[in-house]
Amino acid sequence: MYLETIYLLAKEKNGVRSVDVADHMGFSKPSVSRAVGLLKRDGYVKTDEEGFLVLTELGIRTAERVFERHTMLTRMLVSIGVPEDLASEDACRIEHVISDETLEAVKRFLEKG
Repeated sequence: MYLETIYLLAKEKNGVRSVDVADHMGFSKPSVSRAVGLLKRDGYVKTDEEGFLVLTELGIRTAERVFERHTMLTRMLVSIGVPEDLASEDACRIEHVISDETLEAVKRFLEKG
């Protein structure tokens, strides 16, 4: 969720700070700080000289994959009658556990319709 949020905020703004992520997600600043620290440690995010969060190549690839999964699952749930806000919340949970094989089946299904 954090990578996807940083990715989306970076598309909207010139720079993303941890406080922007906290505000957008409704999480506490300490929670975001801890998560960002883990993302930095794992090579997904770095901080530039002005203190903005910047996704690494790995971070961008991963965030784009997560965003695609989220968008696709949201579309599928909306297509079966789930309200969009609930579909987005549920997609957020599902995207972390769905197999690549099942996701590909969802993708094929959505391409037909």
